[in-house]
Amino acid sequence: MLNVAIVAGGDSGEYEISVKSGTQVELHTDRQRFRPYLILIRGKKWVCRMDRKEFPVDKNDFSLKFGRKKVKFDVVFNAIHGTPGENGKLQGYLDMLGIPYTSCDVPTSALSFHKNFCKQVVASCGITTARSIHLFAGQSNKTTLILKELRFPVFVKPNNGGSSVGISKVNKKSDLEKALKKALKEDTEVLVEEYIQGRELTCGVVRSKGRTIPFPVTEIISKKEFFDYEAKYQPGMADEVVPAQILPEVAEQCRDISVDLFQRLNCRGVVRFDYIYDGRDLYFLEVNTVPGLTAASIVPKMARAYGWTFTELITRMIDEAMPL
Repeated sequence: MLNVAIVAGGDSGEYEISVKSGTQVELHTDRQRFRPYLILIRGKKWVCRMDRKEFPVDKNDFSLKFGRKKVKFDVVFNAIHGTPGENGKLQGYLDMLGIPYTSCDVPTSALSFHKNFCKQVVASCGITTARSIHLFAGQSNKTTLILKELRFPVFVKPNNGGSSVGISKVNKKSDLEKALKKALKEDTEVLVEEYIQGRELTCGVVRSKGRTIPFPVTEIISKKEFFDYEAKYQPGMADEVVPAQILPEVAEQCRDISVDLFQRLNCRGVVRFDYIYDGRDLYFLEVNTVPGLTAASIVPKMARAYGWTFTELITRMIDEAMPL
């Protein structure tokens, strides 16, 4: 039986969501094959939470001690959204220790987490993206640069981050400064992107048993102005239609692009690609290399629509991570 460390938490605004994801993964792990341990990371505090107690993690070899018993891990299930689990830092640490993990490797994680760099790579593959501008905290004349390059409305978002933390939709010049300050609370870099009117589509992709598998395309219909943090995680604030009620050829195109990007970016584990469909083109928004796995998250719903239970998805991800 394999010892599986389910790592959750992290050092970003996505901490609570990550803990919920990790808790759900632990709950649905197949106990006939795996021994799961929920590891919570925040700054220098790394602990295993078990039976309402916390046991410190030995970072020298990523192990636990229960009295005289020492537990070492065969594999890590990465459920950290944001840093250090989604930007490659945790992956580098695990690579040095020789411990396999369920998510993308260091280069892919680092690239995909940097929204601007990722968009440039995706655009080089011939896939449509929205016009945008990349700005930095210490940069002067940010508002002037935005007005020169882009048309309203725009989205202002942290360049490195997820779960729509720190994001704002801006319709006029007078609201730009407030939106920039909000984004800069989460990151030292900001991506400002032109708004594309259309339907929000998303497609999960997973690698399992030698196949790259796209899940059914899902449409996200937010009951707010856009799919923000509240719409993502508050029950009833968004409808997720699985499969999306779109033309078969559009769904096929979305799946094909997602599989192509999964392979070109050298992704691992389960990854979710987000798009806007304006009735003619699919605009790539971003890639989530550690997508949410909470009870309200989209990927488990996609897996169910494909015919997998949450437990089967977890099992396949762990099996795929293990060396041959």
